[in-house]
Amino acid sequence: MNSKNTLPSWAPRLIVTVLFAVFITIAASYVLLQLTDLLSWILVSLFLSFALEPLVTQLVHRGWSRNLATGFVLFVFSGLVILLVATMIPLVVQQITEVVKQSPAWLTSLISYINNAAGTTISQADVLEKLAISDQALARYASSIADNIVGFGRQLFYTLLQILAIILFTFYFVSDGPYLRRVICSFLSPKHQKIVLSTWELAIDKTGGYMVSRLILGAISTIAHYIILVILGVPFALPLAIWIGVVSQFLPIIGTYIAAALPLVVALLQSPSDAALLAVFIIAYQQVENYILGPKIAAHTMELHPAVAFAAVIAGASIGGIVGAFIALPVAAMLQEIAYVYVSRNEVIESKLTQAAPRKRKRKVAKT
Repeated sequence: MNSKNTLPSWAPRLIVTVLFAVFITIAASYVLLQLTDLLSWILVSLFLSFALEPLVTQLVHRGWSRNLATGFVLFVFSGLVILLVATMIPLVVQQITEVVKQSPAWLTSLISYINNAAGTTISQADVLEKLAISDQALARYASSIADNIVGFGRQLFYTLLQILAIILFTFYFVSDGPYLRRVICSFLSPKHQKIVLSTWELAIDKTGGYMVSRLILGAISTIAHYIILVILGVPFALPLAIWIGVVSQFLPIIGTYIAAALPLVVALLQSPSDAALLAVFIIAYQQVENYILGPKIAAHTMELHPAVAFAAVIAGASIGGIVGAFIALPVAAMLQEIAYVYVSRNEVIESKLTQAAPRKRKRKVAKT
């Protein structure tokens, strides 16, 4: 009887092992959750290192030391970002001031257009009365701002820390890239070393191509929309054009239309006919970019089906917000290229459902 109720000799050890595994899993999950920000910084830094390493390599081949080349490239890159922000700040302040000055005229024009189109008799005084904010509400808002000054300062410090951390990690990833790869490969067999190194090289190639294609397409979009905005006489042409050029590159296909919402509103407040002409130009430019500029520019850098690219951006934004959306396309391109190189493919049987000939793609087969 007692022998039947006695646990096997291995049972206590199994229970302890299971409990220990559960504890380790919970502890690891907690640590990863606490390190989410740090891991995201490292991921962004790794992406930037992929994009900047080709430039550093070129300087190294010209006789520069790797640390000096990395510092120089990072300095130039950071300087361009700071210059862009410093240039935009006074421009944005000036445009906001102009918006405040012209708001009454825009409101009058909008009310007049609505009255003429809908046959209503809305007056500007009624609208202003509905939008008016009481003195008590303003006082409460000011008090709320004062209470949040400390929080704002803390957030500003955290943002600066984040930027400095990303720059530091990027510097080490690029300057110590060969050493880092040697350390990783030292734990692997020669066969797996070749796979890791070829995949790493593919990541650098595709990420660099992504950055180049985005910069070129963004610059062309900014120039084209700036010209049409100036021709139409739409106010704030330069910041609106930059807005379109930058935002349109984050989302494939629909990015231009989302970015164009703000310029269309500004043009509509000025003249409905100008807004209509601007809308026609935006649609026409999007077709040119999708079917002429985009394929030619990205032909040797990053080739993704529009549906795959769109799904990648949505998935990246859902996982990592703006950062996830920004790195989603190069990650998708890298995974696609890795699949073409390492995943075996079979001959497709003949069927009416597969009559369309697949596009010919040249792929470098990794030697393993």
